[in-house]
Amino acid sequence: MISKRTTMMKQLGPGLNLSTKRTRKREFLDEMSRVVPRAALVAVIEPHSPRAKTGRTPFAIETMLRIHYLQQWFNLSDPAMEEAFHDIPLYREFAGLGDAASRLRDESTILRFRHLLEEQDLAADLLRVVNDILQAKGLLLRACTAVDATLIAAPSSTKNASGERDPEMKQTKKGNNWYFGMKAHIGVDADSGLVHTVAGTPANMSDLNMAGALLHGQELDAFADAGYQGVHKREEAAGPTWHVAMRRGLRKKLNPFLEHDHVREQIEQLKASVRAKVEHPFRVIKRQFGFAKVRYRGLEKNTAQLVTLFTLSNLWMARRKLMATQG
Repeated sequence: MISKRTTMMKQLGPGLNLSTKRTRKREFLDEMSRVVPRAALVAVIEPHSPRAKTGRTPFAIETMLRIHYLQQWFNLSDPAMEEAFHDIPLYREFAGLGDAASRLRDESTILRFRHLLEEQDLAADLLRVVNDILQAKGLLLRACTAVDATLIAAPSSTKNASGERDPEMKQTKKGNNWYFGMKAHIGVDADSGLVHTVAGTPANMSDLNMAGALLHGQELDAFADAGYQGVHKREEAAGPTWHVAMRRGLRKKLNPFLEHDHVREQIEQLKASVRAKVEHPFRVIKRQFGFAKVRYRGLEKNTAQLVTLFTLSNLWMARRKLMATQG
């Protein structure tokens, strides 16, 4: 068996290095490493970072930020991230840890950095910095906004230390199904689909109640689905001209053979084509990053993670244009 393996390696040739194969995961991390504005983000965190006066020198902020983003991209908990560093050399390489196992930090170090971001509400600041950079490059416009929300499931089991479900998560009905968890509300640039505003609420919060909070205040037009009917009457949502989808039941009654109804149907299709942009960030965090269920207890922690995920989704969606500007 050994001789056969040796023969195969000789046939492959001495120039082959299997460890440097350009896998999709390596390509992904290489692209994100190019587009994440690390220096600008580190500058935001630096004033809030504790300095170790005694004991072991803490990791550089950039290293911890890379580790934090690895968790979001691959949906890893703190313990899972620690174990992954021992198992996957690519993760150590991306974080700048090299092959020195003695330099790998445990899950408590990773947790403390995450708590620092949560306590100082730095996730929102990091999103703002990224969006400022995207706007400066002409990738984020502010003329139109599309708003929407999605349900994020939370564990409904009571088999935990407290013996109860998360009191900040609520239950709601969508269609004929009941869901327990929270809602992620976002406002996106209607041209590029990039997220500019994120809010987290219990699942039973009406989309209509959050419409005003998803505007940045500079838009001229706003687009929303039928769940936002009546938003133009809300004082907090005043400012832009709202283009809200017709309710499904009324739209089904439109007669395509009548000119008036035919025009209304075309208008609905145009509004739907604009609103479709708001679905792209949801697809990225759920499909690309694998985020399907809340990881923590409480709205504050989970909302901070959502803001981070949408920050990274902006960079992922704009990566090709950003790399093009870098040459």
